[in-house]
Amino acid sequence: MPRALSVSKVTVSPANESEYLRTVTQLAVVLERRGQRLWVFRSPDRPGTFLEFNESPSPMSHRSRASRTGDELSLEMKLQTLASYAPDAWDLWEEIPLHPQPEPTSGE
Repeated sequence: MPRALSVSKVTVSPANESEYLRTVTQLAVVLERRGQRLWVFRSPDRPGTFLEFNESPSPMSHRSRASRTGDELSLEMKLQTLASYAPDAWDLWEEIPLHPQPEPTSGE
């Protein structure tokens, strides 16, 4: 099954930035225990603008679809109060494996 990725554009007010980064760091630790990865990038040209990349082993295990633990749910709800997510923040992208296919041999 292909891995899944979401890319979320996030806007955070300067007053909430430290708390946002603390909270998203805590969430990354929780997600890692579930086999997911979370990366955050900051725009150098647009203060308060971030990208969250969230990768999971499959679409159904992604943070936007899987059932959540109490800790994860609490952190997600806190993030919703600290940041504004773009409308397409939870669009899932599925991996396309790029492994070379074997060439057919003559006689096949």
